[in-house]
Amino acid sequence: MTAASPSIHPVDQRLPAGKLTALGLQHVLVMYAGAVAVPLIVGRALKLTPQEVALLISADLFCCGIATLIQALGATQWFGIKLPVMMGVTFASVAPMVAIANANPGQAGAQLLFGAIIGAGIISILIAPMVSRMLRFFPPVVTGTIIAVIGISLMRVGINWIFGNPVGPTAPALVDPVYAKWLADVTSPGSAVPPLPKGLSIVPSVPNPRYADLGGLAIAALVLVSILLIVKYARGFIANISVLLGIVIGAVVATIFGFMTFEKVGSAAWFDIVLPFHFGMPKFDPVLILTMSLIMVVVMIESTGMFLALGEMTDRKISQQDLARGLRTDGLGTLIGGIFNTFPYTSFSQNVGLVAVTGIKSRYVCVAGGVILVVLGLLPKMAALVESLPTVVLGGAGLVMFGMVAATGIRILSGVDFKTNRHNAMIVAVSIGVGMIPLLAPNFKQWMPHAIHSLVESGILLASVCAVLLNLFLNGAKHDEAAIVAAAKQAEAH
Repeated sequence: MTAASPSIHPVDQRLPAGKLTALGLQHVLVMYAGAVAVPLIVGRALKLTPQEVALLISADLFCCGIATLIQALGATQWFGIKLPVMMGVTFASVAPMVAIANANPGQAGAQLLFGAIIGAGIISILIAPMVSRMLRFFPPVVTGTIIAVIGISLMRVGINWIFGNPVGPTAPALVDPVYAKWLADVTSPGSAVPPLPKGLSIVPSVPNPRYADLGGLAIAALVLVSILLIVKYARGFIANISVLLGIVIGAVVATIFGFMTFEKVGSAAWFDIVLPFHFGMPKFDPVLILTMSLIMVVVMIESTGMFLALGEMTDRKISQQDLARGLRTDGLGTLIGGIFNTFPYTSFSQNVGLVAVTGIKSRYVCVAGGVILVVLGLLPKMAALVESLPTVVLGGAGLVMFGMVAATGIRILSGVDFKTNRHNAMIVAVSIGVGMIPLLAPNFKQWMPHAIHSLVESGILLASVCAVLLNLFLNGAKHDEAAIVAAAKQAEAH
C-alpha cells in the first residue's frame, strides 16, 4: 500500500526510499553530537587509548542504530513501541559511569562498568511494566529538578574540555622542576637523608602552560559563537544541527592552526565489525548494578513522558502495554550496549522535537535513521575522526549541549505551581543542594562504608532519590498524566 492510502495511520506510512533516507539522515545529524559525546567522556575517564575511545564511538553508533530499529520497527510482542523514536546514550548515566571509571581506570574499570550496564539492562527489562505504573512518583517538579541537576553536573565536563582537567597533563599547576631536582638530589643513593615516606610528594605550584591556553580558548569561543549565530540566523533543519555545524567549524579552524591532526584517521580501517566483550568478560558488582539500575528507573520515567507526548503528537493512543514495550526496549538497548562495549540507551527527545517541527510522523523515517547509524558504526575512520577532535572544540559545543540539558530542566520547572504550593520550591531547593554535594565536596564520603561509595558519589542519583522522597513526603503521590505529557513536550532539547 502507498503512503497516500487513507487506511494507513500516519505513523505506519512508508515513504519513498529517497525521502526516507534524507529524513532519516536529518534525524541522525540532529542527535549525532549528543550521541558521540558520552563515549568521549567515559573513554577518556577510563584512560583508554585513542584507538579504544574510537572503538567506543563506533560501538555506540552501532548500538544506537540497533536499539532504534528495535524501538521503531518492533521485535516480538515484548519490544518496541513502534513510534518515530531515535535511541541514544542517556546523559543521566554519565556521572555514575565517570565515577566508576575514575575509581577503576583501564581494562578492569571497563569490565566493571560494562558488567554494571548489562546488569542494569536485565533489571530494566524485568521491571519495565512496573515502571510504567510509577508515573505518580515522578511529577514535573521531580523530573525537572533531576534534569536540571544532570545538566549542571555535566557542565564540569564541558568546562574541563575547554581549560584542561584538574589533574594530569593539563592540570592548572605543575611541580616546580627546581623542587623536584632538589628532592632527587637529597634522596639519591648514598645520601645521608633517609628514604622518602611512602606517598610523600611535592605539591604542584608552577602554572602549567598547557592549562587554559589562549589559542584553545579562542577556538572554544569560536565554536560557541558559531552555534549562537546559526541558532540566531538559520532556520529549520540548519538551526536544528547548530551544535554539529559549530563542531565542524571548530574542527576546520583547529586543523588550520595545527591543533588537530589526522594520523589516527589515516591509520584506522575503512570497515570493521563491532565485536562483543572487547575489554574481556564483564565483572558484576552488585552495588554498581544497583546504582545503574536506579539511574535507569529515572531514564525510563523520562522516556515514559516522551512516549506519551509522542503519542499525542502523532495521534496514536499509547496503552499501558505500549509503554511497557517501549521501556523494555530501553532495557534491551542497555543490555545490548553493555555486551557491545557501550552505554545505557533512551529515546532522544531532540528527535521527538524534530517530529513536531517537521510534521513527519512515519516511524520508518527513524528506521532509516537506525540503518544509517548501524552503517556509521561499521566505519572506524568516522569514529577516529571524532576521537581526533581537540577537547577545546568539544568544550565549546559541550557548554551548549550540557547547558541545554539544564535549561530543559528549568523549562519543565517553569510549568510547576510554585505560587499556591510552597512545598514545590522546597523540593527543588533541597534536591539541587543535595545533588551539588559530590560536585563541590567530592571527598564527603571518606568515612562512609566503601561499599556505598558508588551509590553516593553521583549527584544525579542523590538528587533523584531526594526529589522523589521529598515529593512523597510533602505532596503525596498524585497521578497527573496531563502534567507529565506537558513536561515531556517542554523537554524537546534534552
